[in-house]
Amino acid sequence: MLSKGVGLFPTEPVGAMCEYVQLCESLGYDNVWFGDSQNIWRESSTVMGAAAVGTERIVFGTGVTNAVTRHPSLLASTWATLAEFTGGRVALGIGTGDSSLRTMGLKPQKLAELEESIRQLRALFRGEKVVEATSGADFHLNYLTEPLDIPVYIAASAPKILRMSGRIADGVIVLVGTAPHFIEAALKTIEAGAAESGRTLDDLHIVLWTPTAISEDRTEARDLVRAHVSRVAIRPLPAKVEPALEKAIDRIRDSYNYYEHMNTEASHADLVPDELVDLFALAGTPAECAQRLKEIESLGVDQVSIVPFVRPGQSRAPTIRTFAEIVDGSAR
Repeated sequence: MLSKGVGLFPTEPVGAMCEYVQLCESLGYDNVWFGDSQNIWRESSTVMGAAAVGTERIVFGTGVTNAVTRHPSLLASTWATLAEFTGGRVALGIGTGDSSLRTMGLKPQKLAELEESIRQLRALFRGEKVVEATSGADFHLNYLTEPLDIPVYIAASAPKILRMSGRIADGVIVLVGTAPHFIEAALKTIEAGAAESGRTLDDLHIVLWTPTAISEDRTEARDLVRAHVSRVAIRPLPAKVEPALEKAIDRIRDSYNYYEHMNTEASHADLVPDELVDLFALAGTPAECAQRLKEIESLGVDQVSIVPFVRPGQSRAPTIRTFAEIVDGSAR
């Protein structure tokens, strides 16, 4: 059975984000993942701490953070504190860095740098000392009384990071679309990486991250996800798309504006054809989305985590409710 997750970008005040989390907990969602991009959204760690108050079950994660704007000492302390407060209900989602860096003209980490950052984080969670790269000094989390088991999820789209995720991560946040052939290709690549460390796919938690809009008006639903589809499509992917769609992706890549990251009305959204929406999103009527979820479930994904898209000023609550009804209905 698929578990339910939701990706929430802090585009609304903290109080509204807390209400979404309470709703998710009441509907049986397993994870809530908060976007971390300090220049375009509200501060993720503040939002997570506030939203955790009064919850009992749901797991808090980032979708995703990075180890450039967040020094490993800061990341480790944030997650150790959140784990302490929630009784261990945390999942540290990390990547090479995207809009949080590009909005300042900075480049994402190289894969080797990301791997080293994860190694340092795990050492810090064990209460060990690590070496600060610039100063050469040792540092550690001085307040830990015992080792912490905090799962690390890597966000991955391209083949090389998918393979690395299989080799070192506890979970993978897979951003490759919803078309079965993309998901299958991603899982094979993760599996190859897992084999390098003596593991299988069963040893990892696979989260499929998907832009989502569910409406009886399928045209409206598709229009709402176009901006996020453009974000997925411009990345290197584990499988090929048709040549005509490659040209469309090139046009999107040339015009993508990271300050409009996740904005449903971004200018680059107009460049996304319906064919790309079908490949990279969960968008349409409830019946259409339920059918696509059945296809996804048969592929071996553990969780589908929706990123609900609505018009500016509208609430994400109806989409969160409808997705829960679809998943829970298919399980009965």
